[in-house]
Amino acid sequence: MTEQELIAGCRANDRRAQRAVYERYAPLMGAVARRYCRRDSDADDVLVSAFFKVFDKIDTFSEAGSFEGWIRRIVVNEALMQLRKKHALRRASELSDVNPADYSVPAAAAEYLAERDILDLLDQMPVGYRTVFNLYVVEGYKHREIADKLDISINTSKSQLILAKKRLRELLEKLGYPAR
Repeated sequence: MTEQELIAGCRANDRRAQRAVYERYAPLMGAVARRYCRRDSDADDVLVSAFFKVFDKIDTFSEAGSFEGWIRRIVVNEALMQLRKKHALRRASELSDVNPADYSVPAAAAEYLAERDILDLLDQMPVGYRTVFNLYVVEGYKHREIADKLDISINTSKSQLILAKKRLRELLEKLGYPAR
C-alpha cells in the first residue's frame, strides 16, 4: 500500500491500514521515544499513546507536510507530556555567565558512535539536559519553541543545552572519543 492509501484507510478506521502504519513507523518512532525516556517501558507507553493519537486525530493531518514528520511530532509531544507528568523537567535550571564555546562536542566523535552508544550516553544525562539536547540537536527546534514546549525560559533552554554538551563531552572523553 502507498502512504496515501494507508492514510485513507486509517481515516476509514480500517484496522489493516492502521496495523500497516504501525508496522511501518513503530520501529523509527520507538527510537524517537527512547531518546526521551530512560526506561524502555516508558518509551513503549509513549509509543502506544502516540499511535492511539495518530489514529484518533488522523483527520487533522493536512498532507501539506510529511506523514512521518507528523507522526514524529506526536511522539515527541507524547514523550514530553510523560516527562511533565513525572515532574522530570522541573529540575531544569538557568545559568548565567556561561560561554557556549567552552562546551562544544567533538564533531568527529559522532562518526565513531553507534546508536546504542549514543542512547547510553543520553541515559547518563539528567532529564532536562537530555530533553533539551534532543529537541534542539536532533529535532531541530529553536530555543523559543523548546521554552514554550517545556514551560521554561529561553535562557534555561540555552543553559540546559550548554550543560548537556558539556556532560556529553566529558562522557566522550572518559570513553576515549574521538578515537586517537
